[in-house]
Amino acid sequence: MANKKVIITRTRSSIAAIHSHRETLRSLGLRKIGDSVTRELDDVTQGMIRTVAHMVTVEEAK
Repeated sequence: MANKKVIITRTRSSIAAIHSHRETLRSLGLRKIGDSVTRELDDVTQGMIRTVAHMVTVEEAK
């Protein structure tokens, strides 16, 4: 069974963020505000999203 895919969009700056949050955004592939990536929703991705939930929006990919 295939995992769901989600679109993750960066919505906030990481200037005042702690180092681990900046690294999480980089690991997701989100460099600038407005960047979006499509990822499979597995346990690792869910953890990354939970870590930077205040800086990103998540929607289900069609």
